[in-house]
Amino acid sequence: MRTHPRPKLKKPTIFHGAFFRHWGQNLFSPDGTTPPPFQCESSTSSSSATSQSFTQWRFSPPTPNTTTNNNNNNLIQTNTNPPSPPPPPQIHNLQELFHISEFQLSTDPTSALNLLERSLVPNPPQEQPPCPPNLMRALTANLAQAKPATKILFALCLSDANRRVAVEAGAVSAVVEAAPDLDGAPAERALAALELMCTLPEGAEELRAHALAVPVMVTMMAKTAARGKEYAIGALAVVYGAAGAENHYTAPPEEVARAVELALQGECSARGRRKGTQLLKTLQQLSQAEIEASETHAHDGN
Repeated sequence: MRTHPRPKLKKPTIFHGAFFRHWGQNLFSPDGTTPPPFQCESSTSSSSATSQSFTQWRFSPPTPNTTTNNNNNNLIQTNTNPPSPPPPPQIHNLQELFHISEFQLSTDPTSALNLLERSLVPNPPQEQPPCPPNLMRALTANLAQAKPATKILFALCLSDANRRVAVEAGAVSAVVEAAPDLDGAPAERALAALELMCTLPEGAEELRAHALAVPVMVTMMAKTAARGKEYAIGALAVVYGAAGAENHYTAPPEEVARAVELALQGECSARGRRKGTQLLKTLQQLSQAEIEASETHAHDGN
């Protein structure tokens, strides 16, 4: 009896992981390429009062996790995005805030500065406990490197007690030396803190004694907006407006007067214009005194 060979059965089609990966790619990218996990765009927005930068993060649609149901072979998509992290904590007790921030400085200075920014900057009180000197010194050492540092220093200098701590920690010299590397809002905040520190006699004296104070303030008048000009003019008034100023300044009054006149021709706040006008009068008086002193000296020599 002739037997017929048994027909070969077709093997069931198995959908491998490669198929699902190909399907997922086609869903989110028409050309079949895998989309990047995220894209970063940076843009800058500036105004006459402040200069502020921000970064916008634009996330592409996430590739879904897919699993196969063994019972009905249906494709199930699941979204397993992690939940948003809780907002960072704030510490409203300033003594506790200073203690924790000072402790963090030895291990994580960036976290310490961020904690101070979150807790102190939004609503800084004028009545503050004294900031620990080590914390103030670390803050002034980071003025040009860490963005929150100028915010924190200005917030602390709103308090009379912490102005004194800042002056004793060398913050006046730190601001003068860091200012040329600052722009926009950080520069304005640093100069505002400097003007506040100079309301103390010790702060004003430290500014007058600094060899770079006048050239740096002239530079800041030229590069900053209205508020920055106002604070730089205020610092120059501290140098040239004191009794016996002729023994302190490091640049001829007539040269500084030309720089002030040029600054007042541009954008400047009303308060800055009043301070600048008064400073010009002081500089003219000093120039006249120098001329008279030179003539007297020449006459005595003859």
